[in-house]
Formats: sequence, C-alpha cells, structure tokens
Amino acid sequence: MTQSVTLDALDRRLIHALQIDGRASFSRIATVLGAPERTVARRYHRLRSALVIRVVGLVDSRRIGMLDWFVRIDCTPDATDALTTALAQRDDTSWIAPLAGGTRLTCMVRTPGAGADGGRPLFDHLLRTPGVRDVEAGCVLRPVAGVGGWAGRTSALDASEQAALLGPTPESPDGPEVLAEAPGWGEAEARLTGELALDGRADVAELAAVTGWSASTVRRHIAGLRAAGVLHFEVDVSPSHFGFPVEALLWLEVSPAALGGVTEALSQHAAVAFAAVTTGRTSVFAMVQCRDTDALYDYLAGELAALPGIGRMETALVQRRAKRAGPLLLPSAAERAQRFPPRPTAYRVSRMRTS
Repeated sequence: MTQSVTLDALDRRLIHALQIDGRASFSRIATVLGAPERTVARRYHRLRSALVIRVVGLVDSRRIGMLDWFVRIDCTPDATDALTTALAQRDDTSWIAPLAGGTRLTCMVRTPGAGADGGRPLFDHLLRTPGVRDVEAGCVLRPVAGVGGWAGRTSALDASEQAALLGPTPESPDGPEVLAEAPGWGEAEARLTGELALDGRADVAELAAVTGWSASTVRRHIAGLRAAGVLHFEVDVSPSHFGFPVEALLWLEVSPAALGGVTEALSQHAAVAFAAVTTGRTSVFAMVQCRDTDALYDYLAGELAALPGIGRMETALVQRRAKRAGPLLLPSAAERAQRFPPRPTAYRVSRMRTS
C-alpha cells in the first residue's frame, strides 16, 4: 500500500528529471538539480520504497504490431472487486479503475494487431464472466496528449535544466556498437522490456542475466529501442501526491471536421493527463486530473466547453486506481517468471512517422 508522503520541492524536481530520462544516473540528475548525489539517491529510494513513485519502461504497442483498447465493463456491484483484482494480475492490462458508483470499471487492454484474433479470447471471456453485464471496447488510434507526461508532474525544472537531461542516454551506443537498424522484437526483447516495466532503472547486469545477453548488448538494445520510439520511460506516480486527487474520465463525441482542432487543444490543457482518438461511439477519450470537483466543473464548463465541435460528452469519476501504467510488483522471482512468460516472437519493430 502506498504510504502517505508529502512531496517537497526537491522531490518534485527529481520526479520531473526522471520523467525526462528515467535511466539517467543519480550523478547526472544531481548535477542538474544542484544537490549532492547521495541526497538524490536517498530521495529516490525513499519514494520508491514507499511506493510513491516507480520508473517504468513502456512499449509503444503500435510499433510492435499490437493494439491498445480502452475497455468499459458494466457489472453487478458484487462482481466489481473480484473482476478488478483478476484484471490487475494480467500482464496485458493497465490503467485499471473501478468507477464511482460501484457497477462499472475501466482498463486498457493490449492485444495482437489488426487481422489477428488473439484479443478475442479475453473479450469473449469477459462477456461470459458471471456478474458482467456489458463490455465496450474502443481501439486507440492515436494518443494525442500526455504521452510525455502529465503537465502537473513536469513543471518543476526550467528549460535549461530540462535541456541538460535531454542529451545522450546512459545506454547511448558509441562507435562500432551502434545498431545499424532498429532491433527486432523477439523473446529476448520481450524479457528485457518486461523487466524494465517492473523497474525502469534495473541494473544492466540484472537485465543481462534475464536476456542472456552481454552488458554491452543490453545497452545497445535499450538504446536502439528508445531511438526507434519502441521503448520510453515514465514515472508511475499518483497525481494525488501533487494535490490533484480527483480523476475524471471523459468520452467526447467530436465531429470529424473538428477532430484535429479539439485534440490539439486538449494537448495544451493542463488538466488533461492523457487523451487519445479511439474507435467506438465516441471519438476521443481523456483522463483529467483536478484538485477537487469544483475545479472539474470549471474545466468542463470553461476550457472544454469553449472548444467547437464537441457534441455529446460522458464523464465518470475514478473511485481508485487498482493498477497504473506498470505491472503489479510481485514478491518473488518465481512468481515474476510465472506471471511474465516470454511473449511471441512474431512481431517486428516497424518505423513509424511520429505525428
């Protein structure tokens, strides 16, 4: 359980630095923050041991031939908790949240890409689960806001400090070790990113043991995956620690002609932690963080209402987050090996134009 911790200015600056480069060395971060390296390291370990923050390595599903879905599940009140727990234990789910009211929950599910039927068993199983009344899934076509981190946790460093952390990464290849092209996606890459999802700052020696590669090969593959846009690192931290405990989910019906303008505006709204264009009855899904319900009303009636092209809007308050971006932490290596088996090797990294 997350402990009650009050973030001070140094904590917030450290979190911002880790959001920019989750694998930056403590010495590099300390130089930018103007604090002793030992102090920075102690702060990080204190926050991580209290389960306040965790650096997680995340894979862009589109670049390995996978799809992400935002799923809404309507169920009976007595089934909500058990279903939430079961979904949280899967390694293909994230962002799991029972909604206020007690009969609905949402989550993100990752499945094989278009043309494959690997995602059907999960959706079919959900529909056959006792207590589940309805399942609605919208495929993420394009994330449009929040990919680089919610603005509420990325406002502690000035422009020069951010620039100092945007240089070469610890695994940046040099000389003959540079990969000629983006690495493939196979069992070893899945194991590598699986470990980085648990701990984005995992030691290279630990990663080498998991993958069977040498330390230099691990560094080259991390650098190659990052350069190709396949792998990035985020700080998994609840916005409540920044004074924004109210989280609302929005489903927006936007006219096609206004889609570009609305999504561009959402990417600039400080309250929007994440937004994406999706398939389904509504075309835009967004996560919004606010200090209280009054602030949520002000956002809905102010910035959001001012955007032309938005028709119907549906909102829901998150009761709690049972799982965020990273997988659940497991108590033993044996359980970890059982929970995160090697993934199929059929997918290859594809270079995609960033938009």
